[in-house]
Amino acid sequence: MSASSQERRPSWPRRRWRTLLIVGVLVLGGIHQGVTRYLGPRVATVRVARRALAERVVASGRVLPPARVAIGSTLTTTAQKVLVAEGERVKAGQLLVQLEDALERAALARARAGVTQAEAKLRQLRRVGTTVAIEGLRQAEVSLRLAETRHRRMSTLHARGAVSQVELDEAKKALDLARSQQQSAAAQAAATSGVGSEHQFTIAALAAARAAEEAAQARLAQTRLVAPAAGIVLSRAVEPGDIVQPGRVLLSLARDGATQLVFQPEEKALARLRVGQGAVAAADAFPGRPFPARVATIAPAVDAQRGTIEVKLDVPRPPEFLRPDMTVSIDIEVARAEATLTLPAEAVREPLGPRPWLLVVEGGRTARRRVSLGLRGEGTVEIASGVREGEEVVLPAAVGVGAGRRVRAVREEGERGAL
Repeated sequence: MSASSQERRPSWPRRRWRTLLIVGVLVLGGIHQGVTRYLGPRVATVRVARRALAERVVASGRVLPPARVAIGSTLTTTAQKVLVAEGERVKAGQLLVQLEDALERAALARARAGVTQAEAKLRQLRRVGTTVAIEGLRQAEVSLRLAETRHRRMSTLHARGAVSQVELDEAKKALDLARSQQQSAAAQAAATSGVGSEHQFTIAALAAARAAEEAAQARLAQTRLVAPAAGIVLSRAVEPGDIVQPGRVLLSLARDGATQLVFQPEEKALARLRVGQGAVAAADAFPGRPFPARVATIAPAVDAQRGTIEVKLDVPRPPEFLRPDMTVSIDIEVARAEATLTLPAEAVREPLGPRPWLLVVEGGRTARRRVSLGLRGEGTVEIASGVREGEEVVLPAAVGVGAGRRVRAVREEGERGAL
């Protein structure tokens, strides 16, 4: 053997120490396995503690304007003036858009002329026509009386033979004519009286003229688009000179009124929500400025597609920075329990199933325990029954540890408390 081979070979003392080290590791491993088999593995546990617990419904929502009004034209015409801008505050009755109104003004003038003409005709009928008709009737009645007198005299003279038959016939014709004229005058007088047909026709013509005037005024008013109520202009989709048509939205207005918030929590929250519950809301744009709200309405039906329920909240004192459709975070405390048994939610096995359970440590061994749950806080749950205060509960992180297993409980540091 060469000298170099002898230099690479370890000396016997070094080989002995390496062997002893390997044997020591094996012995310690065996001891550890034995201890672990006898005492059980170390598992993370949490202790059942008595704390205050609040259950909350937390969701995102938005600011709901009291009413959104779409303003448009009922005429096909041209926008002459647009007097407001987006974000501008307006008063009730304030002019927003002035439309071209030349044709409507001309139509109103024509209708007013028709009213004036009908009124003049009625005055003429009442002042002149009625007087003439009454005077004509009086004259016809006088003529009738004269004709009747002459006819009676001629009849007497004819019976005595003093006048011929021809003269009697002429007197009879004169009487018939006088009667016809009297009847015609009476009819004319009746027609021009307050209940006569001509008078009624003239009154109807005047009413029609006044109705036409009102229609023309209404059409002219449609050229002035005014604010139906006080509010704020949300959008403007018209400029001077634009052609406007019925059905086109020119301005969108949010009416002033009570401010509300709306959000859609999952339908499982329905059992906890009540009208009148207090809430705390915060706009996402101003998270450091929360404000109070109160549940106002809960929708009677669930959205079948999303599995949510619509909830509206009143804001009694809305902050000045709130805007329609602004996103807000809503926090509603729906239930609270003082000094109740609690555990971290992760410690409960099958919490959403019909038979939730825990793995507790009893006398150094694990045992499966059915429990009933109560309130559910953020990361914490109330244990209504099934455990006692101070019991150790194995966390699910202990993989492969089932019921009846000997374990060594290692309490998790910094156990979470209730909110």
